[in-house]
Amino acid sequence: MMAHRPVPSGYASRAYAESLSGFGEILHLPRCGGYLLKRKIPGTTEHDAMGCYPLFFCGNWTLLEADLAELPEELVSVALVADPFGDYSTELLESAFDVVNPYRVHYIVDLEQPIGEIGSRHHRREARKALEKVRVEVCRNPVGFSKDWIKLYQALAKRHGIRGIRAFSARAFEQQLGMPGIVVHHAYCGERLVGAQLFHIQGDVVCCHLGAVSELGYETGAFYAMDRFSFELFSGRARKLDLGGGTGLSSAGDDGLSRYKKGWSTQMRPVYFCGRIINPGRYEALSQPFGPTNYFPVYRKGEFD
Repeated sequence: MMAHRPVPSGYASRAYAESLSGFGEILHLPRCGGYLLKRKIPGTTEHDAMGCYPLFFCGNWTLLEADLAELPEELVSVALVADPFGDYSTELLESAFDVVNPYRVHYIVDLEQPIGEIGSRHHRREARKALEKVRVEVCRNPVGFSKDWIKLYQALAKRHGIRGIRAFSARAFEQQLGMPGIVVHHAYCGERLVGAQLFHIQGDVVCCHLGAVSELGYETGAFYAMDRFSFELFSGRARKLDLGGGTGLSSAGDDGLSRYKKGWSTQMRPVYFCGRIINPGRYEALSQPFGPTNYFPVYRKGEFD
């Protein structure tokens, strides 16, 4: 009798990859079960591939190298950011990729500890103050919430200069909010929507996919309130909550978002950026004009600055 395989959910699912199909053609890796996006390299007729943003998930990391080895040479390179809770070692990643670099750390909350003890004194105090001003509720109809969420996130993207795949698209969000298992909660000050967060449950880990607040949300501390609410919401349903990383490409953790998330976290977990050259000749030709750099792929330098 064949063993039952759980249907991939959240970031690991085909539905999530399809939500990003406006940014590239979906490539399924049949052995490991992961997904890539085939993208045109700007200013050329060439293509490369990237893992789905923000994280690459797969069912069997030991089979990833075999899938990568069979990618056609029409792809110049592959780049991805590995799931920080993936079942791999750095040695396994190094056997599959030419580049394996620490990228950022992710800030993790242990949901098995008493909820009232999570976070620094400052964060706990700010959450109590925020919850006196805003109420946080689970969204019972994520699909129906899509227009409000898109408006919130587009305002955040404009405020912080977020563009490209990191800004997603209205179509991407409409599809993601229709995915089975997505969890959304929103915050209100009176009757005014001031913030929302989206979560994917990956086994015994909950990933905070995205969060956004309005100007009033910043003023009322809505993020403190929503994060505190999420700890109670997922306690007993998961062991860990992954708050994600900070801003920028550095793993230094000295930006404001990192400092905020660190105030809630009980653990920091490393995240690895991985790159593999598929067609060395084309990679060298495309990279030559850029000179020495540690960026990968060289010819996309600055894309995520």
